[in-house]
Amino acid sequence: MAASRQRVLSGMRPTGKLHLGNYLGALENWVRLQDEYECFYFVANWHVLTTDAEHSAEARAAPSR
Repeated sequence: MAASRQRVLSGMRPTGKLHLGNYLGALENWVRLQDEYECFYFVANWHVLTTDAEHSAEARAAPSR
């Protein structure tokens, strides 16, 4: 059995279009880490988790904080 690698779980909030901050703050590191660790990345969209499907338009209309 091969030695198991440590795992990384990381996510980012969907705050609009990707920008330099996303790249330097997360994406560049995520690419580097995947060679060393078993990585799981996600987009953390709180509205999807807290709003039911019938009222999903309300989540899109809610202001970002």
